[in-house]
Amino acid sequence: QVQLAESGGGLVQAGGSLRLSCAASGRTFSSYAMGWFRQAPGKEREFVAAISWSGGKTYYADSVRGRFTISRDNAKNMVYLQMNSLKPEDTAAYYCAARRSNNIAVDITDYDYWGQGTQVTVSS
Repeated sequence: QVQLAESGGGLVQAGGSLRLSCAASGRTFSSYAMGWFRQAPGKEREFVAAISWSGGKTYYADSVRGRFTISRDNAKNMVYLQMNSLKPEDTAAYYCAARRSNNIAVDITDYDYWGQGTQVTVSS
């Protein structure tokens, strides 16, 4: 089993940057593909980015591609989401998720474990 804890959220002005971190427990962390999702008030949770267990493959939602970067450090059991050129529409609670597979996925139902989320607010 994997437990996930996000951190790094906050309030930032449009055009600014934030780096989210996700700390994972468990000795088999490197066996999980990881993803970031977000949920704005009144909206469904949506895919943001995913990374394979080795870090060799990544995939992004069209809305963040070129602005966000997902990475991982298996030695530290950490996953990161570097967010640049933030826009007000990026405002949401951001969730880290783990999938018992090497293959990345974009569907919420493909992930097995979830963190509690961290709030990101981008002011205009």
